[in-house]
Amino acid sequence: MSEIWLEIWTTVRSEFADIPDVGEATRIVLRLGMAVILGGLLGYERERSGKAAGLRTHMLVALGAAIFVLVPLQGGMQVGDISRVLQGVIAGIGFLGAGAIIKLSDEREIRGLTTSASIWMTAAIGVAAGMGREATALVSTLMALFVLAVLRRVEARISSRQEQNLITPGTKSGGNA
Repeated sequence: MSEIWLEIWTTVRSEFADIPDVGEATRIVLRLGMAVILGGLLGYERERSGKAAGLRTHMLVALGAAIFVLVPLQGGMQVGDISRVLQGVIAGIGFLGAGAIIKLSDEREIRGLTTSASIWMTAAIGVAAGMGREATALVSTLMALFVLAVLRRVEARISSRQEQNLITPGTKSGGNA
């Protein structure tokens, strides 16, 4: 009976042996941690804006994308062969992003395109972090935050000026015609 338990224990140990040393454990935690944190930054911005896909969604998208590239790299897959994995991740995220897009027929307006794009961007950042390109992931996150947060203010100013122009007729043309 002890031989059976020894075989079971040996099998369990071998199944959890994908992290051979402290260096590899640190690398995994750093890459996945960066993906979660950076995805969380984008998600926080979306959450603060009242969007449906917020903090948890973006964190999970970044983490999932990082795992999809990290595990094949750990398994010894060549970087060139990971392109097939990336194609699957990109297509899958496209479907997730499509779910964030809503067409409001009564208003003839489409909503959710920016949220969909932020989900797509978050996946790309997760891929970068998972592949060990943490600096690229960080710079990309900062650029995405600039686009989402700073440019929203620019859009708001443009919209308010356009609304003012619609409400107040221009006097440049010489009055009412």
